[in-house]
Amino acid sequence: MQPTHSSRRILLPVKGWFILLTLVGATLANLVPLGRLPLLPDWVALTLTFWCIREPLRVSMGTAFVLGLIMDIADASIMGQHALAYVLLAFTAGQLSRRILWFPLFEQALHVFPMLLGTQLIMLIVRLIAGAEFPGLSWFIGSLVGAALWHPVTYLLLLPQYQPVERDDNRPI
Repeated sequence: MQPTHSSRRILLPVKGWFILLTLVGATLANLVPLGRLPLLPDWVALTLTFWCIREPLRVSMGTAFVLGLIMDIADASIMGQHALAYVLLAFTAGQLSRRILWFPLFEQALHVFPMLLGTQLIMLIVRLIAGAEFPGLSWFIGSLVGAALWHPVTYLLLLPQYQPVERDDNRPI
């Protein structure tokens, strides 16, 4: 079996400020007032999944809990709804991180889709228990779009870590 292009490349270590910047950017992207468009993924969940898979020791359930509380406050939703869903997402992504990284990006997206869908299901169950109405099946399209965006999101978030290709003609290694 041929290794994928991502496994051949040696990446630089990720900077902590870059992880923080991407999570803040994802939070701000979730706060853009576009209404309830079903085609928009949960940017925080997608970015959190990426970092929990790539850096499970740096981004974990504590980060997910804080981001969940921020999203609960920002969305004026039931307190703890996002926090619970994001903590379970971070736990699952952290537990499956070694397995997921063995696969090419398309197959990684197939692993990420059930995690994003589960996150939406948990939030939906909490809302329904609190007495909200069912938003319709189109609400679940966001997790499908998030999984479809896994490849470009991975590329963008790994871009600062790529080492420049420096070829030395005197050393073949």
